[in-house]
Amino acid sequence: MESDLGFQAALAEAQKGSDEGGVPIGAALVSADGKVLGQGRNMRVQKGSPTLHGEISALENAGRLRAAMYRGATMYTTLSPCDMCTGACIMYGIKRVVIGENKTFLGGEAYLKQRGIEVIVLQNEKCQELMSEFIKERPGDWNEDIGQD
Repeated sequence: MESDLGFQAALAEAQKGSDEGGVPIGAALVSADGKVLGQGRNMRVQKGSPTLHGEISALENAGRLRAAMYRGATMYTTLSPCDMCTGACIMYGIKRVVIGENKTFLGGEAYLKQRGIEVIVLQNEKCQELMSEFIKERPGDWNEDIGQD
């Protein structure tokens, strides 16, 4: 899975986010036939947005799609999805969520599984490194991103 085009696109987005001074989380939505439909990164810092997480950015960049496109799709994300992004995956009926890592943050994986969505966690070292560095260097921005004080 780590060599998949979707995961590589998500990881590249996370790195771009890090390079821009943002939260280093990237995502890519990939169709059942392996085409990247949309990819994006957390842009909360860069755009001053309260909701532009990586998965939401990928969905936004995919544009309007027929419901069937989501049902066969995989969301690749470099970090375990928060409640908002978990909800978006459930709402659109995304079939599978592939997660780069969940050691620095554990999101709604159990709820995704409960709702019948396949969840795969890679524990990718690069994803862990990007997040660990960001959390250490910018704890205030991280806490804001996950709704903590």
